[in-house]
Amino acid sequence: MKKLSLVGIAFSLALSLLTACGESKTSLPREPFQNTDLTGLPYAKDFALTDHTGKPRKLADFKGKVVLMFFGYTQCPDVCPTTLSEMAQVMQQLGPQADQVQVLFVTVDPERDTQPLLAQYVPAFDARFLGLYGSAAQTDAVAKEFKVFYAKVPGKAAGSYSMDHTAASYVFDKQGKIRLLVRNGQGTESMLHDLKLLLAQS
Repeated sequence: MKKLSLVGIAFSLALSLLTACGESKTSLPREPFQNTDLTGLPYAKDFALTDHTGKPRKLADFKGKVVLMFFGYTQCPDVCPTTLSEMAQVMQQLGPQADQVQVLFVTVDPERDTQPLLAQYVPAFDARFLGLYGSAAQTDAVAKEFKVFYAKVPGKAAGSYSMDHTAASYVFDKQGKIRLLVRNGQGTESMLHDLKLLLAQS
């Protein structure tokens, strides 16, 4: 009886140590994202568009890479070129890790943003960037899936217009799951910080 008690005590002690180790390991806090965490939200799951080389694209094509996805248009006077410029800076700052990141620019102005125009505009910021476009119906479907607002705003000249649109970027992890919303005007530091976290986690 005495031997059994000692064995039981030893077993209980070992089990409690293992449990304690497990608790301390899993309770270590992860470094928080600096942008809006969208992990687990049930939208922005996929798209069906064409890239500026003429190749049909969907989100699964980029599995294995962290994806930044921005909606805009080539004639945007400020927000779009600024955002793409910031993304290009981040890619440079990532160094070799940039090969694990894909930037996608989705036009909300398919009427004017043709394949040749996107092929000229988007890679001018970084040769690795891809411009995506679709028909009016495809653009509308993608905007609804990604909860992106866009609308024509008539200009002063006849037939001219600009586009109002959601000025934010989505970030997906290497498994193609939505993880972050990067709002306009956040700068490069927070984007670089969060991309490095996702690259380390994936």
